[in-house]
Amino acid sequence: MSHAPIFTPAPATPAPSSTDPAGWPVETEPLGAGLLPPEADLDQELVCRRVLPVTHDTVTVVLQPTRLGGVAFSPGQYLTLGVDIDGRRVERCYTISSPPTRPHLLTITVKRVPGGEVSGWIHDRLRPGDRVHATGPRGAFSVVEHPAARYLLLSGGSGITPTLSTLRTVADLGDPMDVVVVHCARTPQDLLARSELEAMSLVHPGLRLHWVCEGDGDGVPWPGLTGRVSAELLATAVPDLAQREIFTCGPPPYMSAVREALAELGADPARCHEESFVLGSAGAPTVAREVPVAEPLAVVIALALYNGTLIGEALRAGLALGVLADAVLGDPRRGHPVAAFGSVAGALERRWWADRRIPGVAYA
Repeated sequence: MSHAPIFTPAPATPAPSSTDPAGWPVETEPLGAGLLPPEADLDQELVCRRVLPVTHDTVTVVLQPTRLGGVAFSPGQYLTLGVDIDGRRVERCYTISSPPTRPHLLTITVKRVPGGEVSGWIHDRLRPGDRVHATGPRGAFSVVEHPAARYLLLSGGSGITPTLSTLRTVADLGDPMDVVVVHCARTPQDLLARSELEAMSLVHPGLRLHWVCEGDGDGVPWPGLTGRVSAELLATAVPDLAQREIFTCGPPPYMSAVREALAELGADPARCHEESFVLGSAGAPTVAREVPVAEPLAVVIALALYNGTLIGEALRAGLALGVLADAVLGDPRRGHPVAAFGSVAGALERRWWADRRIPGVAYA
């Protein structure tokens, strides 16, 4: 497993802060302000440099851009990866797990799912020197989009990838961010990047980690928190939860449990941001992009415009609701709805009536 370089941050003066309506301090500048370039369009071939085992069923793929100048994105954003499998171009969305502070290489962290077409190909057939195609970056599930004085990053399983990109950025910038991470996994052997993040926490006093496992692994007793995410667990681990900007990423059952827990604890919904994915029996995990409260209206309008047929088939083709709304109506931050719509048409062409999946969710 490859670890991010960890270094001791230089003394820094905290950024000026103000207060929100509830009286809690809010940072006036986002992470990396004045240091990180604005995100730039990524539409190019990437060369596989390495495929690194992370756990028994997860690998990290190191990808090198073929265009000079590096890549620019915000931590937590995702790319659309296109791979050629048996003469067919297949696309999936993956969160970038590397930080934008290292612009000359990208990494994605991929969990193998039984029967997963793309995840299986990545684990079994992708080799150094092979080329894939990528577009993006996309998504607003990022601390850069929501400046705050304190953060809580909640994740389940491979939903930790946005957290990895965020914390690696914090480490590289030497930012004194106050951030608590609560990550849930089935066993200690399923904890991604555990040693890296624990080493990081030793030199970043503002970072606190809480690992939660459902049970022991390989016959070795787990000394940490056990069970599943709940209001009681979160209240114990993060007593100042209500003062934090909260980001949650994981599979649907986990997301549902977190929503119930946060509601019980009185978290402000306006400060809770979500990203989820589905582990389909016949597919790899696909990230479903954050859908803010206002975005369902965009989807409703799109449904009216296209009478539901295009929307339903696009969802079955593996596209996330947020991406689909951007494609039909245009992302106000980027525009180009026609260009985005091309990816919808391509996905429909490749997967038209391929199967009958649950409407309204994203698959890989």
